[in-house]
Amino acid sequence: MSFNVLRRRQHVLLAVRHFSRVSPPPPACGVEPVIRVSNHISHLGLPKQGPKPRQLLSLPPFPAQPLPGKDSATCGQPSHITAISWVKYYFDGVPNPVIQSLFNKGLVQVEFLNSNGPSVQSEGQKNAMRKIKHNEIMEIGARVYVPVSVAESRISRRFDAIPSGTLYPNADEIAYLQRLVRYKDSAIIVLNKPPKLPVKGNLPVHNSLDALAAAALSYEYEEGPKLVHRLDRESSGLLLMGRTKDSTVYLHWLFSDINRAKSSSKAWNDACESTYQRYWALVIGSPKEKEGLICAPLSKVLLDDGKTERVILSNCSGLEASQEAVTEYRVLGPMINGCSWIELRPHTSRKHQLRVHCAEALGTPIVGDYKYGWFVHRRWKQMPRADFEPTTGEPYKLRRPEGLDVQKGSVLSKVPLLHLHCRELVLPNIEKFLELSVLKSENHHRKSKHSSKPDLLRFVAWMPSHMKISWNLMSSYLV
Repeated sequence: MSFNVLRRRQHVLLAVRHFSRVSPPPPACGVEPVIRVSNHISHLGLPKQGPKPRQLLSLPPFPAQPLPGKDSATCGQPSHITAISWVKYYFDGVPNPVIQSLFNKGLVQVEFLNSNGPSVQSEGQKNAMRKIKHNEIMEIGARVYVPVSVAESRISRRFDAIPSGTLYPNADEIAYLQRLVRYKDSAIIVLNKPPKLPVKGNLPVHNSLDALAAAALSYEYEEGPKLVHRLDRESSGLLLMGRTKDSTVYLHWLFSDINRAKSSSKAWNDACESTYQRYWALVIGSPKEKEGLICAPLSKVLLDDGKTERVILSNCSGLEASQEAVTEYRVLGPMINGCSWIELRPHTSRKHQLRVHCAEALGTPIVGDYKYGWFVHRRWKQMPRADFEPTTGEPYKLRRPEGLDVQKGSVLSKVPLLHLHCRELVLPNIEKFLELSVLKSENHHRKSKHSSKPDLLRFVAWMPSHMKISWNLMSSYLV
């Protein structure tokens, strides 16, 4: 065979393309594949995705009345509140430089307002938003959005310890309880209760908060403070106690029957009407409506063993005793990994009201509520720990401190703790009004030393460690 013929056959063989049995993935519709080169190796793939949208947290609409807990004579008037003052007020406890940096970076947004209030968008459309400057005056009804990471940015290295106390606490337990005190005056004490600490004791429970507080929180008084309302053993947050007989009576009326607490004082009556509690909860799923009012009466039933009590929604048949129960709710942000953060504001104080309303009325039980959400937790799958985003499969680094055991009660745990926290409490300044009533009864016209203080007190308590971890982990996916 001649040399020219052999050369011609070699050219033909080189021109033939050999395809692999494994075909490359088809490109996405409308997106042309690009060639990436890394470490001198070329890869055929899709273009890099742009930055992910930030998960935004919705603040309540800006109120028309003065802000609770602020002196209305100075900066409490709504017409004088700037955007940065409103954000600092709502996130009491977050360092001021952190909030200032959000405005400097243009991360704080507000919904467009028209003559009829906030713009109403049809389903599927996004709200019209714009950036807001720190010195802009807030308009009534305006709704501000901030990155969700601002709410809980710091996690304690140690989990909240539960005192193993008895009716006679030792020095360490007394110091522990006193660290829980959020506020104290001559009339009330406000605590930030950790989870798993029972509030009211009985025969098998000796380290309940009421018994421990009587020994550890009396301070200069002869008797310890008395409970005014209760929190579930598994829940956490702000707990109010009365230090004197008069303040305890008024607070009992305030939380049970507000009409009994009314008096001839208009300032006191207005303060009573402004009293409220706000809870934050992590629920499985997301309510159909982003905000609303739940009006669902509750009834108590006994299970087959004749000892266990359960609260259920009332059938309103008239054959069973029921109690009126009203809860206002609001979704704080989008659903992440099958769960949503919501804000709850109870208008009535019924046993297990929030847990039953979330589980049965909304169909979204609270994470860690095995009593009323057992049917969902039966299929509970702990949040995957690691290092790849669930949607794209790309490497992902969680924002959490090094060396922190994340398995204790957060969404990473096989058995998470209850994610229900009483975050905010607004109530009348009992100390001020009691002194004014005493002076009035004695016909004294001298000025009270507390007259310059605000009529309302506002308290904010940050979430316990297991909820902080869940918040930061779930926020990390989109922030």
